[in-house]
Amino acid sequence: MAELDTSGGGKKGGGKVRSKKASTRVDLTAMVDLAFLLITFFMLTTTLAKPQAMDLGMPDKDDIKKDQLPVPASRTMSVLLGSKDKLEWFVGEPGKVAPNVDNYGKNGIRKALLDNAARIKQQSGGKDMIVLIKPSDKSDYKNLVDMLDELKIANVQIYAIVDITAPEIESLKRDGLY
Repeated sequence: MAELDTSGGGKKGGGKVRSKKASTRVDLTAMVDLAFLLITFFMLTTTLAKPQAMDLGMPDKDDIKKDQLPVPASRTMSVLLGSKDKLEWFVGEPGKVAPNVDNYGKNGIRKALLDNAARIKQQSGGKDMIVLIKPSDKSDYKNLVDMLDELKIANVQIYAIVDITAPEIESLKRDGLY
């Protein structure tokens, strides 16, 4: 491992007597082996970050027309995803209720989801609110993911992603979100 060199370096005749200088040399082979063993151990035992994904169950295209149930408008909250990271929402039927322009986050759509869910549950005798997400052509994929995240945070159990209608597009255009 470590060795000590005590050779005098050769003697020439005559002169002063000098003390021998010892030079040290450390063999690091064992330390390098240990380092590689530790690196290998930690690489094999460490788990990498697993991607987080939300399960989204979509119906078959053939079963869409067969299994539709009537949904009362008083329990339905529609969310229209527009451009510029903005959205509109309303509870009830489109055209009969003025939509509210909002943004994403805890003071935006999350607050509206929590307030409306509590109000609808109280008014409907304990039944849950149904949220219809309607992305427009001008909304980003990020907006849809943000909306799904807000539904998960607000603990909304019943929601659907549906096509946006022409009157709803006109509402987005009127408010400058299309």
